[in-house]
Amino acid sequence: MRIVTGLVLALGLAGAALAADFTGRARVLPDQTTVQDTDRGLTLTVGLTQGVPYRVFTLDDPARLIADFREVDWTGLDAARLTRSQGIKDARFGQYRPGWTRMILDLEGPLALGASDLRIDTDTGQAKLQLSLTRTTAADFAARSVAPADPDWGMPAAAQVDPARSRHGGDGKLTVVIDPGHGGVDPGAQRGKWDEKNLMLTFGLELRDALVRTGQVNVVLTREVDDFVPLETRVTIAHEARADLFISLHADALEGGGASGATIYTLAEEASDKASQKLAERHNRADLLAGVDLTGQDDVVAHVLMDLARTDTKPRADRIAAELLDALKANGNPMHSRPLRGAGFSVLKAPDIPSVLLEVGFLSSDRDRANLTNPDWRAKTAGAITAAILDWAIADAAEGQLIRQ
Repeated sequence: MRIVTGLVLALGLAGAALAADFTGRARVLPDQTTVQDTDRGLTLTVGLTQGVPYRVFTLDDPARLIADFREVDWTGLDAARLTRSQGIKDARFGQYRPGWTRMILDLEGPLALGASDLRIDTDTGQAKLQLSLTRTTAADFAARSVAPADPDWGMPAAAQVDPARSRHGGDGKLTVVIDPGHGGVDPGAQRGKWDEKNLMLTFGLELRDALVRTGQVNVVLTREVDDFVPLETRVTIAHEARADLFISLHADALEGGGASGATIYTLAEEASDKASQKLAERHNRADLLAGVDLTGQDDVVAHVLMDLARTDTKPRADRIAAELLDALKANGNPMHSRPLRGAGFSVLKAPDIPSVLLEVGFLSSDRDRANLTNPDWRAKTAGAITAAILDWAIADAAEGQLIRQ
């Protein structure tokens, strides 16, 4: 149990990665969401389909409890269910900002938050957040109730916006961001003892080493340990690194186990097929406005600016997808029957960075799983991807020089 005092920052990633059917967005479980009056105050329990990062704090004048969650769908929860207690007079919940949702409880009087405990059922992956509130004096409640000093908690820190990076010209090292999918509380696909997050982290580190050994590439990883990294933060990392190329690595699983072989995705407004759409929905956690400085611009202008940027990056992304396809085929890698596809993955939405998502294989396929867990196979695959990136860089730089002329 996490004991909370003063300003409550119950910051957590919901324990170990135990959610067996982790999906893109947690949902509230209305029948498991209760308020119980106690001798000292009340206990609030919020049932969720999976654990998510959260924080809780109180504010005064009027007295209220605020809980922020990473993307919770509140459908089905009636506010009346939370106002049955004598201590809560009103409840409301909904989206706080892209990627984050908020629950606000108007309190009948000063109730200090004493403890916060989020537990995950190891069998179902479902989570319960329990908050204990105790009666206190108005003065004590006011002293504890201070707005967080970090109003942009959970979002990338504000930074000075650098000038747009010019296209790589072939002089100097290429900067590639490798994004091992999932991580932390989000295990991705699971089959037996294998988790997608761990396999892709291992492969991401191996691919980084293969690229660095060429002496021609700087590599940045979105994560180097088993951490949860929000999708918008992964894109922010690529912008901060001034990446020339972004590659997200995955090894998903589909029901029925029919899918196998490598698949390469580029950004598409509409998924190229139902399977691609389902995968995109699983990977997405938030709808983000990609990482260009659009401060002060309305949505129409923002979309126009991003579309203009993508006019340049889309054919470049298509080219690296084609290079990867050729290199993996030449290496003898099993390929999906339709290896080039489009989907709306959030990690591909940076408008100014050519980006692809590579399903290296599928954990739901026995053959792919055997390959993905074989160090020799991974080493050969990393070599093929490295060759594809270097070939792409030469062609991309040459085209850039022609455009500048």
